[in-house]
Amino acid sequence: MVSERGRPSLEAWARNIVASTEGHGSTWNEGDAEDELTALEVEGEGRSALTEAAGPLDCGNSGTSMRLLAGTLAAAPFRTVLAGDTSLSRRPMERVAEPLRAMGAGVVTTDGHAPLEVEGGPLYGVATTLALPTAQVKSAILLAGIAAEGETTVTEPAATRDHTERALAALGAPVSVEGRTVTLQGVYQHDAFSGTVPGDVSSAAFLVAAAALTGSELTVRGVGLNPSRLHFLNVMERMGARTETRPSGQELGEPVGELWVAPGADLRGTVIEASELPLVIDEVPILAVLAALARGETWFTGAAELRTKETDRLTGVADGIRALGGHAGVEGDDLVVPGLGLRGGIADSRGDHRLAMGFAVGALAAEGPSEIEGMEAADVSFPGFVEAIRGLGASVEDAT
Repeated sequence: MVSERGRPSLEAWARNIVASTEGHGSTWNEGDAEDELTALEVEGEGRSALTEAAGPLDCGNSGTSMRLLAGTLAAAPFRTVLAGDTSLSRRPMERVAEPLRAMGAGVVTTDGHAPLEVEGGPLYGVATTLALPTAQVKSAILLAGIAAEGETTVTEPAATRDHTERALAALGAPVSVEGRTVTLQGVYQHDAFSGTVPGDVSSAAFLVAAAALTGSELTVRGVGLNPSRLHFLNVMERMGARTETRPSGQELGEPVGELWVAPGADLRGTVIEASELPLVIDEVPILAVLAALARGETWFTGAAELRTKETDRLTGVADGIRALGGHAGVEGDDLVVPGLGLRGGIADSRGDHRLAMGFAVGALAAEGPSEIEGMEAADVSFPGFVEAIRGLGASVEDAT
């Protein structure tokens, strides 16, 4: 069975996994109807019980899945191939393969990209200093590190999101953080646990921006409030928006609560320095759209990493803003948005979920009607996005 997006459906994927692990390995509640699956229940037998998959594992469009699975499988005593769609197959994978090789895993890339072949085995802790700030690579090393003999350390050149170290600490792993260095002490196997996944704050960012652009008040409930994911709010505050976070609890070390947006924002341009980029890397498309509708010029400096995302977001954002009747340009590795408004037009998402949602939000404040090509890409990270903004009062029609 193949889904409408050209990837194996959840049902078919579950059948393949269960068939390869029946009686040994992990199983999950795949017997529930897919449309009724509100909780994922996994019965595990520990990391050592993982078994070889019958074929390549399809990571679809998810770089996070591919890199974190590479770290998880680095200690598994069998060969695994990790594949993805055309977009994912263009993204750099040597940045995760190299440190895993240093720990003892056999990792082969395809000219530096996916498909990725991981031949797992005994691992040994090493000290790694990352050349680039990347939470995905840091997390892959940490997931390999909990199966490695000795001490594993990862030092980042700049702070990035810290979901993995928070989860490991909440599950009792011997992990410590000092500045930009994370340290794991030896092999660790956690016990069973339960938790609720908070709403994704990077998805909420598009709703927050929509409220700021339209001068509306908005409260987003049940959203993750991890401090390493909230820097886009600092940028928006500099631009003139007023927001407030209201924590109400935690889930596996992650703060959860409400995110409130005040009405009546008066937006102005700002400068996002290269040192800030890792903390807003997923929010650059929507921040750039905000900048296009703000007073004054906005600069995103040292933004070369945007070229390695689902598409070249550096040029994709600039092209899309211009297509919607605005002004934007790329100067070297900098994105420059003069902030002269949007007239409306037709923008191409290039199949990138964040470009699709960013351009759709920008269209809400454009002078004339707009059309976003490839809007279905939003489902990659925010299924129901169009329905969500309709529910908040946006006028959205399906193009025919």
